[in-house]
Amino acid sequence: MAAALLCLAILAGGPQARADKNSESTLRKLAIATMAISSLYVDSVDDTKLAEDAIRGMLEKLDPHSSYSTPKEVKALTEPLQGNFEGVGVQFNMLEDTLLVVQTVNGGPSEKVGILAGDRFVTVNDTAIAGVKMSKEDIMRRLRGPKGTKVKIGVRRGGIADMIYFTVTRDKIPLNTVDASYMLRPTIGYIRLSSFGATTHDEFTACIKELKKQGMTDLVLDLQDNGGGYLQAAADVLNELLEQGDLLVYTQGRTVRRQEFRAKGNGIFQKGRVVVLVNEYSASAAEIVSGALQDQDRGTVVGRRTYGKGLVQRPIDLPDGSMIRLTVAHYFTPSGRCIQKPYVKGDKKDYLHDLENRFKHGEFTCSDSIHFADSLKYETLKLRRAVYGGGGVMPDYFVPLDTTRYTKCHRELSAKSIILNANLRYAEKARKELLARYGKEPYPGGVNYVPEGKAVKKGFAAFAREYTVPQELLDGIFEEGKRQGITPKDDAEREKTETMVARQLKALVARDLWTMTEYFRIVNEDNDFIKCALERLDTPE
Repeated sequence: MAAALLCLAILAGGPQARADKNSESTLRKLAIATMAISSLYVDSVDDTKLAEDAIRGMLEKLDPHSSYSTPKEVKALTEPLQGNFEGVGVQFNMLEDTLLVVQTVNGGPSEKVGILAGDRFVTVNDTAIAGVKMSKEDIMRRLRGPKGTKVKIGVRRGGIADMIYFTVTRDKIPLNTVDASYMLRPTIGYIRLSSFGATTHDEFTACIKELKKQGMTDLVLDLQDNGGGYLQAAADVLNELLEQGDLLVYTQGRTVRRQEFRAKGNGIFQKGRVVVLVNEYSASAAEIVSGALQDQDRGTVVGRRTYGKGLVQRPIDLPDGSMIRLTVAHYFTPSGRCIQKPYVKGDKKDYLHDLENRFKHGEFTCSDSIHFADSLKYETLKLRRAVYGGGGVMPDYFVPLDTTRYTKCHRELSAKSIILNANLRYAEKARKELLARYGKEPYPGGVNYVPEGKAVKKGFAAFAREYTVPQELLDGIFEEGKRQGITPKDDAEREKTETMVARQLKALVARDLWTMTEYFRIVNEDNDFIKCALERLDTPE
């Protein structure tokens, strides 16, 4: 019956009939070509690769964000957004060719059996992973595994001559999307989001509630380098900040009807001022949040023009676990802006070099180098301020890239991991003494803020005020640099480099003793974005 109706439709000769006929002919053509190559080609072919190449070939002629991923790639892409993976629960760095534990996950499998920060993993299930030039990916593959399975880990620990063995039962390990949350000033809270994943909304609301307990009335939301994630996660975060009925974002495509996301009115931070920090690496869901807060005149955007990704991808799961991510719609900010930057279908080269071209054009250092056509001009919904579409979110207050901040010597020391490796060795050696001096418990508040009446003899506040990176550690870094052909050109460059390295090391030590929050507490005190945000919040409305 269906076939008969299709024949009648084709014979009717209408536009839809012709489209159906063309589609059927194209599919038959593709099937014949695939069958011919598989059956008749002079050499043997891999049918799976043939299909994958065909899919990739089709998608490459579309927009820059439609893509195909193998089953292995799918797992790597979705794990960070799903909010957990299954493994042993350690954060680590590679020191030369040895896995060095930086932190164990709170309440995770490794912490439960007694593995400590500073431990070196030497064997996994009696297979050596240290001293054998094994890749980081191979080591992670051996440590990860299904929940409930066991893995035997051989550990070297400072002060203990013999190898220690631990049997760890793998479990689900949370992947947090909040990098840091603390009080910048007595009434100003700070939250940094690395991405928008399945757990982002719960993490964000927990942080808001805790910061409000500590006296937060205004919020700095840091979305620098946030590459995006789930659209729904962005909408859920916005719901906590906007009033009932406020439009958050809407999507629309050729075959996708307009879908609106609006605030429900049950948000837990609808009144305090909000400053959003963005840069050229803030993309997708991060642009949804910053664009909505700007359009609704709810937040002030500080930083540099964002990446410019305004396309919505729908995941299409294939039978073997692979996936097509197909662009099906544009998303639009509440004022109607589409912030997708221009692209030519099938040409990814210029698109991929866009940030490099923007840098060469001077956009990162001077806001006057950015020009928008009048046709891209829109107005915010309450104050009727001018905003622009057509390529990212332009901030309300521009923060130029300071190209003089980092010296050539510092960049080369960082690139060769000399600073990081020196920190790992130092932390391993000094951790016990530093914990004894400062204790493990961080005080609430920022570097320059200690709650009234609190002693500063212990904890992070004491560390932030008192700790100084040992001069011999700094000298050792420059000596290692010299051995590798890296030397400052003069005393002025040496002094400037040493100042930057000392701040970086202090932040890394704070991370090793506490968490990433304490790392950002140190680095943010000299951050131009934070300084601009605080200036805005110090200005009466």
